[in-house]
Amino acid sequence: MAVQKVLVVDDSATDLKNLEQICMDAGYSVITASSGAEAIEKAKNERPDVVLLDIIMRDMNGFQVCRAIATDATTQHIPVVLVSSKSEKTDRVWGEQQGAKAYITKPYTSAQIIHQLERL
Repeated sequence: MAVQKVLVVDDSATDLKNLEQICMDAGYSVITASSGAEAIEKAKNERPDVVLLDIIMRDMNGFQVCRAIATDATTQHIPVVLVSSKSEKTDRVWGEQQGAKAYITKPYTSAQIIHQLERL
């Protein structure tokens, strides 16, 4: 599947803008969300090709959002890539169990983000 549209989710405006810019510079169409609830709504309505999702957020954490996307019939086909400062092996394993297809640890490079999008 060739990725064209990316949903970027982070409650940090700085991180959100950084990921958005990396994706736009690489030629992807980008949608953003700054909360878990907004991410789930946009995943259902906008049908992105992939979701780049932070874990530590205020309203719902990324694991909860990932699980909601992975178990909903309208969004379960959308791969979720967790992008987080949480770097323990248990976080990666738990992310996979929630339905995440990949995990990128902050701080990341533009190349890491683009490489992951190209692999999906």
